[in-house]
Amino acid sequence: MTGDDHTMVFELPIESSVGQREIKLDDTTLRDGEQTAGVVFTNQEKVRIARMLDEIGVHQIEAGIPVMGGDEAEVITEIAHLGLSASVLGWNRASIADIKMSLDCGVDAVAISLATSDIHIKTKLQKDRAWVLSTIRESVAFAKSNGVYVSVNAEDASRTELSFLIEYAEAAKSEGADRIRFCDTIGVLDPFRTYKVIRELIEATGLEIEMHTHNDFGMAVANALAGLRAGANWVNVTVGGLGERAGNAALEEVVMALKYIEGIDMEMDTRRFREMGEFVMNAAGRHVPVWKSIIGTNMFAHESGIHADGVIKNPKTYEVFSPDEVGLERQIVVGKHSGSRTLEMKFEEYGIELPREDAVALLPLVRTKAIQIKRPLFDKELVELYNEFKTEHPF
Repeated sequence: MTGDDHTMVFELPIESSVGQREIKLDDTTLRDGEQTAGVVFTNQEKVRIARMLDEIGVHQIEAGIPVMGGDEAEVITEIAHLGLSASVLGWNRASIADIKMSLDCGVDAVAISLATSDIHIKTKLQKDRAWVLSTIRESVAFAKSNGVYVSVNAEDASRTELSFLIEYAEAAKSEGADRIRFCDTIGVLDPFRTYKVIRELIEATGLEIEMHTHNDFGMAVANALAGLRAGANWVNVTVGGLGERAGNAALEEVVMALKYIEGIDMEMDTRRFREMGEFVMNAAGRHVPVWKSIIGTNMFAHESGIHADGVIKNPKTYEVFSPDEVGLERQIVVGKHSGSRTLEMKFEEYGIELPREDAVALLPLVRTKAIQIKRPLFDKELVELYNEFKTEHPF
């Protein structure tokens, strides 16, 4: 890492042209996010989430699965007619009937999904590769004849033989597909393998690639970034990383990683990330974990004496970006690992000038109390402890 106190420049090992291309986000909170086990959004919540995604600057919103009919088709139709700046996409199986349902909802884009790995083709579809190729050609041709943007999903692409994946992409391209969604459906890739396969896929087909990465091994965002470095220019994301099993690449993590690791500002309203995360998680019957990357409250909570002292002197010592950039606030926490300087600073907030010698003497009492209650001290508890200390040490 090089640079002065205000600018960080990371030397990256792989030559990248990410900054020379337009990167776009397709948010699937309303589709894959709602497929999280136990999660159901009301229609009102889905409309509100769609509006929020549009307001922060997402390029495309995967609104749901029209062929489900009923409330699902109704709310997708409503979202498609909200007049959003974002494109609205409906998810479909490789079926003319499914695609017709999407068209009836008024979406301007469709995702056509078909499995490409042998394990899926043989055991789930009970078909063969020839059927997969003819089916995707037929489906794409029908969708394009109706004038919509077409994303072709290669389900379980990460376990698909590369030569067949290329053949599948070429079949879709021949009928006018706009992009291929590379799906690491069960999250088995690592960034190095991701980079290699995406690079080869792009070189062979020339198609735009969208990364759809799952977090089963904790590498969804890393794999998404690796795909972008290899030449992909779309990322499928969800708010807070919602999604089946361990979830998908988190919208807020991808955006902030692109900005501060790759140097690409998506020009989104990141100040609303915490607000949006709280709304989506509440609607999902979940909560935002305090340790959650980017939008968890512990992102800017400092307890360790060394860390707190550094942040007090200069926030950039332990913070890559300012908390208000994602809708959070900095917290200096008083607990077992705090230092005397932290106590002085906290009492300044209360309008109390705590002499240095008092801070040093009070610190062991604070640490003992934190161990007893197994958590940091609330402000009221800290002041009460100080009052007890002053009673016993009046001078």
